Amino acid sequence: MRKISLFIATSLDGYIAKPNDDLSFLKLVEKEGEDYGYAEFTATIDTLIIGRRTYDYVLKEIGSSHYDNGKRDVYVITRTKRPQIGRTIFYTGDITELVRRLKSEKGKNIYCDGGAEVINELLKRDLLDELIISVVPVLLGNGTRLFKDGRPEQILEFIKVKTFATGLAQFHYKRKK
Repeated sequence: MRKISLFIATSLDGYIAKPNDDLSFLKLVEKEGEDYGYAEFTATIDTLIIGRRTYDYVLKEIGSSHYDNGKRDVYVITRTKRPQIGRTIFYTGDITELVRRLKSEKGKNIYCDGGAEVINELLKRDLLDELIISVVPVLLGNGTRLFKDGRPEQILEFIKVKTFATGLAQFHYKRKK
């Protein structure tokens, strides 16, 4: 069965964005030729789930090809119906139904790239199978929290931690069955 994985960066104090969805803190660990395993990870997926605010930010900053590269389905979780663009589907239905359907289909794994609302909905419903969290060596003080209150406690199984010369540490866990 396909698994759904979170692959995300956070500040040491648990923020995935500064106020106003500002991701500039990620530049602190940019290094020529270092992608922190992103290409290796994305080679294992063919479906992406992302929140609309994160999608809009990436569209503006990088462009639509970052997500819809013609080789994978992209589900943008939104409250507003919009027509499909290429392989990008604007999904307004129940996220549990979507994830269960996707997991039951044949294919590679599924990647959740945020944002916080989508991540926390998946956690509340115990739908994330794997968490790969890169911790950037910075204390932001405020912004968008990776983990919100009101989720059930979940025990994770440690897989590995990898450290990098930039000070970034990448933690890999899977959900304990």
